[in-house]
Amino acid sequence: MQAPSPSSPPQRRLALLIDAENLSGEYAPQLMKRVQALGQPIVRRAYGDWTTPQLNLWKNVLHPLAIRPFQQFHYRRGRNATDAALIMDAMDLLHQRSVDGFCLGSSDSDFTGLAARIQEAGLPVYGFGQRNAARAFVAACDEFVYLDVAPESVELHA
Repeated sequence: MQAPSPSSPPQRRLALLIDAENLSGEYAPQLMKRVQALGQPIVRRAYGDWTTPQLNLWKNVLHPLAIRPFQQFHYRRGRNATDAALIMDAMDLLHQRSVDGFCLGSSDSDFTGLAARIQEAGLPVYGFGQRNAARAFVAACDEFVYLDVAPESVELHA
């Protein structure tokens, strides 16, 4: 990455938090490209139970995109342990004030409240997900990018 010139404004420092169990790894390169267009993703994390075959595609893209996997076992079937871990880390980052904005990779309505809380603190929230994203979550984000739409016809919702 090229160093900013003295006259250019500082780049926005972003936290990229991905619910890997809810967003396909096939969108990872496109997701990273879009996040980098918004600012510098200084925190790059993907949450999930990495012992499951469901996340094999993510395993292939984590290293090349410098995304850190965060292991979250499922304590009980049908519970949202992964969502809870992501939300707790987001709140820690919010209170540390180490980032200027959040990028949430998911289509899950469980992150609607998180997006609203981050905005209450005065930081922008950018959502990245698929067409089946919960309307409430899309509406709670400052902008939402549908990753499963062809790049030339990308829809942004603000």
